[in-house]
Amino acid sequence: MTSFKRISDAGNLTGKVALVRVDFNVPMENGLVTDDTRLRAAVDTVQSLRTAGAKVALLAHFGRPKGERVAEMSLAPVAGAFAKVLGANVSFVADCKGEHVRKAIADLAPAGVILLENTRFHKGEEKGDPELAKEIAALGDLFVNDAFSAAHRRHVTTAVLADFLPAYAGINMEEELVALDKALGNPERPVLAIVGGAKVSSKIDLLKNLVTKVDMLAIGGGMANTFLAAQGVNVGKSLCEHDLADTVREIEAAAKAAGCEILLPRDVVVAKEFKANADNRVCALGDVAADEMILDAGALSIAHLAEALGRAKTVIWNGPLGAFELTPFDTATVKVAEEAARLAKAGKLVAVAGGGDTVAALNHAGVAGDFTFISTAGGAFLEWMEGKELPGVEALKA
Repeated sequence: MTSFKRISDAGNLTGKVALVRVDFNVPMENGLVTDDTRLRAAVDTVQSLRTAGAKVALLAHFGRPKGERVAEMSLAPVAGAFAKVLGANVSFVADCKGEHVRKAIADLAPAGVILLENTRFHKGEEKGDPELAKEIAALGDLFVNDAFSAAHRRHVTTAVLADFLPAYAGINMEEELVALDKALGNPERPVLAIVGGAKVSSKIDLLKNLVTKVDMLAIGGGMANTFLAAQGVNVGKSLCEHDLADTVREIEAAAKAAGCEILLPRDVVVAKEFKANADNRVCALGDVAADEMILDAGALSIAHLAEALGRAKTVIWNGPLGAFELTPFDTATVKVAEEAARLAKAGKLVAVAGGGDTVAALNHAGVAGDFTFISTAGGAFLEWMEGKELPGVEALKA
């Protein structure tokens, strides 16, 4: 893989100030953090820097204040929540630039930690403004990016700071990059990609890239309906983008040229209502009635995917295979996820997954802990799968 700089490459950090970009865009309710997953993800990097003798100044955004100070989007409540997770005091300062911020950092005890205010309170953050970058860079001696989830944006605190300070990947970022390289950069073959979700239109770039990179591409969810319809299969009143038939055929032609096998459902679960526990039946592809909708893949399809998993050495997963939020239309997602997790746990498969619905689906299946790696980065994970350069990663290259 392309080499990138790690904290271990930074040399003696005693007395240095590390500006660390973290993802603290956490769910909040009544001023309290309701899920501390992203806070816990930052602990290893922060502790590593503290142990090395550095002061740690945390940079993060929260919500979409659009360059204005919005009281409800202040990071102040997050400082206390992170202190509990870290097991150490975390100060807070109500800005992310300026002399008073520099003084607050200077007043920190050795190995101290301070959270700076929401970087998006400044209009220049999302514009990648070099002047704002200079002001923030003046606060520290090195820049550490530990927020892969924001790496697809060329914002001041995700990429531009690297133009003014030595830049390194945090431990969480490092783990993400290593795992993703194993999945798509330099994977063990055969590689199976499982892509689900509602619409082909949202994943055209993704599919076009994957067919040139993987050996097998399994398509599920509403996306599969569009592929089936393009082949002349009647999908009834299922979610389907009939106007993308030509796009589907282009993707299929590209797959054939690249030697990528496309796997589509072989049987389907249909119902007349989109609701949990709706009356349903399993039917062959040519047997969907005009008033029925496809809500999941059937047993033959599940067996076909299980067989593909058995052939694969690497699987990369994005998107559920059916309406997994509604029982019993979660069956295909759960069964296939269980098989992927079993093989990964047995050391027979590298299993990497990412994207919001994907993480929720694997948690629902109770197997997230058995996957080799799960990325919580939505947009960045998708853009990486699309083969796009991520500015926050490019800035860390050695």
